[in-house]
Amino acid sequence: MGFWSDSTQKDPKRAYRWVLEVGTIPAYTLKKVSKPAFTVSEIGHKYLNHTYYYPGRVEWSTVTMTIADPVDPDMAATIANIIRASGYAPAQTPDQLETMSKNKSVSAIGNQINIKQIDGDGNPVETWTLINPWVKDVKFGELDYESDEMTDVELEIRYDWAQLVVTHSPYSGAPGGEQEVWKVE
Repeated sequence: MGFWSDSTQKDPKRAYRWVLEVGTIPAYTLKKVSKPAFTVSEIGHKYLNHTYYYPGRVEWSTVTMTIADPVDPDMAATIANIIRASGYAPAQTPDQLETMSKNKSVSAIGNQINIKQIDGDGNPVETWTLINPWVKDVKFGELDYESDEMTDVELEIRYDWAQLVVTHSPYSGAPGGEQEVWKVE
């Protein structure tokens, strides 16, 4: 029986039910986020007229997020401060030698990012945790005389891997509590 016809089942996961936890960025300014994704490389082995393929390494894709840019808090300034805390500063003097590092970049954004899908009651049903995230790309939006929309900041986040924790409802027929799908302690 499908989830749509069984009254004991919870609603399916909805694209609009989520919360994103990113360091000091207020959750209400976050408008959109992509969930983690990965690809598995392949290695081919040729033998006579045949090619056999074997799975290779897992490579996690970047995550993008769109943030509204209100005047207060100013998200453009917040993101600029994250990049500055990562070790970047426009060259002002020849003896300025500080550069970006992974440790500073990860610390600047808050060490981990959590993407939580929630149910209709606000309970998490799926939580992705990005491990060692850092800002890879920033776009401060577009200005357009014909638009009355808010300006946005778009971030692309690189991370080492993601952990997935799925929370099942006790009345859904699935095991109760949390199920650590990909969690490394």
